[in-house]
Amino acid sequence: NAPDIRAEEKWCWEEGYCVVNDDIAREVLRQVDGRESPIVMFHDYHLYTAPRIVRDALPDAFLHHFVHIPWPHPDAWRILPRAWREEIFNGLLANDIIGFHTSAYVHNFLDCCRELMDCEVDYRREIVRYRGREIWARAYPLGIDAARLRRVAATDEVAEYERELLARRREHLIIRVDRADLSKNVLRGFTAFDQFLTDHPEFHERVTFIAHLVPSRTDVAEYQEYLERIEALVAVVNHRHGTTDWMPIDLRMYENFHEAVARYKHFDLLMVNSLFDGMNLVAKEAPAVNTRDGVLMLSENTGAHEELGEFALSVNPFDIEEQAEAIHRALTMGSEERRERAEALREVVDATDPGDWVDRQLADIENKRRGG
Repeated sequence: NAPDIRAEEKWCWEEGYCVVNDDIAREVLRQVDGRESPIVMFHDYHLYTAPRIVRDALPDAFLHHFVHIPWPHPDAWRILPRAWREEIFNGLLANDIIGFHTSAYVHNFLDCCRELMDCEVDYRREIVRYRGREIWARAYPLGIDAARLRRVAATDEVAEYERELLARRREHLIIRVDRADLSKNVLRGFTAFDQFLTDHPEFHERVTFIAHLVPSRTDVAEYQEYLERIEALVAVVNHRHGTTDWMPIDLRMYENFHEAVARYKHFDLLMVNSLFDGMNLVAKEAPAVNTRDGVLMLSENTGAHEELGEFALSVNPFDIEEQAEAIHRALTMGSEERRERAEALREVVDATDPGDWVDRQLADIENKRRGG
């Protein structure tokens, strides 16, 4: 039932988004004034139109843009008015390099440039030709600083939360750690857990699902309503399955990083069932410090799935039945399979860190500036 694009939305685009992008572009121009061949790095969907303003004023500047969210297929872009769509693509194609988290997003972007902007596209070299220029589209998966996270996991502060957790834990522990954002698919995750408990009553009083949610955008009505729906669904599930001394879902709605890390260390199943996610770093953080060969349930619509999907239980985030079955499979999986999957996850996570992510982008900037 959304979006409905009317005069109000068009006013917001023209007087909000475009004005902010213009303001930021003008400040960029002020900052680089007098510099020879400056490099400007833009980030994310907030600044899609700013690069065109900078390019028009500084044709010799090197512009780089990293998009942190998923890039959808061309039909999704047809939701937007044609004028908005063209302005967004004109802005992005003013860059020299555009980065995404996954090769799938790169492919979608190339498809969009070909179908929506009638650009010449080289899929093998991942290049778009537009207005006499070659724009590179590249995948740069973001890693985590696993070594730093493990140092945090070893602190006394985390240990205190661990003692509390272990004193109360049941035989099996399921966790999720997310912002309370609509895209994180919290409601379907709880519904899948409800279905699991209905299908497998033998797990009653043997499993606890701790949902550590950080409230997000609480000044937006849709997010306030979402929090209310989460609390209401948790109450229904706990009433349906709970007993006098067992609450199936333990909902925690606050931010506490050390407490989240304590839960990372002891989960048997980590649920990451996002509807769509540019990367999802929780899917990398939790396996990095887990001590129980915990299983990762991972939505196929996360960017992390491209790297981790082979070693996770891959699920369709809209398929509640499949998620319920994945919960059962995770909690009944043999120790050898759990160990092999957990070790493979850690190996992938340890292979890169945020420094590698930055270095690869800087290397491509230097390569393209040299005419590579």
